[in-house]
Amino acid sequence: MIVAAGRHQALALAALFAGATCIGTSALFVKVSEAGPIATAFWRIFLALPFLWVWALAAARRTEPAATADNGHAMMALAGVLFAGDLAVWHWSIKLTSVANATLLANLAPIFVTLAVWLFFRHAVNPAFLSGMATALVGVTLLIGADFGLGGRELAGDALGVVTAMFYGAYQITISRLRARLSTARIMAWSGVTTSAVLLPLALFTGEQLAAVTVSGWAKLIGLALVAQVVGQSLIAYAMAHLPATFSSVGLLLQPVMAAIFAWILLGEDMGALQMAGGVIVLAGIWIARRAERML
Repeated sequence: MIVAAGRHQALALAALFAGATCIGTSALFVKVSEAGPIATAFWRIFLALPFLWVWALAAARRTEPAATADNGHAMMALAGVLFAGDLAVWHWSIKLTSVANATLLANLAPIFVTLAVWLFFRHAVNPAFLSGMATALVGVTLLIGADFGLGGRELAGDALGVVTAMFYGAYQITISRLRARLSTARIMAWSGVTTSAVLLPLALFTGEQLAAVTVSGWAKLIGLALVAQVVGQSLIAYAMAHLPATFSSVGLLLQPVMAAIFAWILLGEDMGALQMAGGVIVLAGIWIARRAERML
C-alpha cells in the first residue's frame, strides 16, 4: 500500500512539472503568432473547447452530482469573462515586453488574491504575507528597471503584466468558490464558452489580424490550444487533486522559469543580471506570499 501510494504521488508530481512546462510554452506561441493578441487568445480557447467538453462529459459520468437549482452557470460565466480579460491583457503584454517579464509579472496573482480577500472578506493578513509582498515588489522594481531606458512600449507591456495578475487573481477567487461543488472539467468547459464569446467580438472590434495566414501560423495556434490549454491544464488539474496544495503552488512557479528559458533558447531573449536577480526575487516573494496564504 505504501509503495503504491508513493508511486501515485510520484506520478502526480511528474504531472505537475510536465503541466507547468506545457503552460510555460504558451507565451512563446503568443509571441510568434500570426494572429493579433486577442485573436490568438480566442483561438487558444475555441480550439481547445471540443477537448474540454469531452473531458467534462467523461468526468460528469463518473463523479458529477445530479443537477440542482443552483448549477453555477452564472458564476462560471463570470469566471469566463475574467479569464477573457486575463488572456487579452496578458497577450498584449507578451507582444509589448519580453516573455520573461510578462510571465513573471502575471504570476503576481496570489498577492492580489490575498489583498482582495482581505479587502472584501476581511480575512486577516499575517506578517509573513506582507514580507512576501514586499520581497516581490523589490523584485518587480529590478525586473522592470531596465525597461525605463527602452521607451514606452516595454513599460506598457510590463504594466499590462501587472493588470493581468489582477484579472487572474479575480479569476482564481471565482474558481475556488466554484470548485467546492463543481468539477474542474465542468468549470473549464462552461467558462471556456463564455471566454470565447467575449474574445471574438473584442478581437473584431480592435481590428487586429483575426486568423493565421499560413499553415505554420495555424500550427502555432493549434499548438497553443493543445499543448498549453488542453494538456497543460489537464495535467495541472490532475496533479493538484493528488498533491498537497502548498507543494502544488510551489511547483507551479516552474511556469515562469520555463517560459524564460524557452524564450532565451528559442527567441534569443536575454536577461541582464539585474533582471535575472529581479526574477528570482519575484519568485521568492510569490513563494513566501503563497505560504502565508495557506497559513490563514
